[in-house]
Amino acid sequence: MNEIDRPQALKPTDRARYERDGFIKLKDVFSAGTLAHYREHISAEVLRRNAKTAPLSERDTYHKAFLQVTNLWRTHEVAREFVFGKKLASIAAYLLGVARVRLYHDQALYKEPGGGITPWHADQFYWPLDSDKTITAWVPLQITPLEMGPLALAAGSHRMTFGRDLEISDESERSLKEALQAGRFAEVNEPFQLGEVSFHSGWTFHHTGANRSEQPRAVMTIIYMADGIRLTEPARRQHYADWEAFMPGIAPGQIVDSPLNPVLY
Repeated sequence: MNEIDRPQALKPTDRARYERDGFIKLKDVFSAGTLAHYREHISAEVLRRNAKTAPLSERDTYHKAFLQVTNLWRTHEVAREFVFGKKLASIAAYLLGVARVRLYHDQALYKEPGGGITPWHADQFYWPLDSDKTITAWVPLQITPLEMGPLALAAGSHRMTFGRDLEISDESERSLKEALQAGRFAEVNEPFQLGEVSFHSGWTFHHTGANRSEQPRAVMTIIYMADGIRLTEPARRQHYADWEAFMPGIAPGQIVDSPLNPVLY
């Protein structure tokens, strides 16, 4: 069986940790060979589709943070194979405690050498969905030491309501850092070993450091949502952008089941 479809052994304590902290890191999800194979193809597609050409020195904080390419599954067959893999989708369903999960979208996040921080934020700020039964698989395609800017998360912060109206910005970095420290939400900032994958809730606050290495930090993410989630009336411009890009043809109040949101598990 292809490794990306092979079931992952999980324990009830894994779900309990996820529900407690709003995230979990799992070791040995993929082998070195599997990651090398998909990194080659995904990196080539990111390079082909990347639209950022301005030097880092001329970009704002958001655009210094990463090269962002979404829905690679629609433009590259090998990327599609990875995104549609049953292993990650089954883990997502287990951690959410649901029988079926759909794809919201995939997203490559490449932090260039010298790339800046990714400010504190919660992903679900951007999503016009009526439920927080959402989860992101964050898959580094190489060993990711601290100098590369691995994902850092605030344990238990998915229960904090302050800051849910903040987009990624210098303001979110300042305000959320202060609020998380005041609320004593412990920051977990650790290297990622080869094959280690994290899963975090849509409302879990997270950020990354700068990439101080000489190599790009290659990361592939897949966002899953429980089957049955509905589109809400958009409340901000970012909601309209996601509605158009990832849920075409769905009206507010309807289940998000467009052709771009297939059931993956």
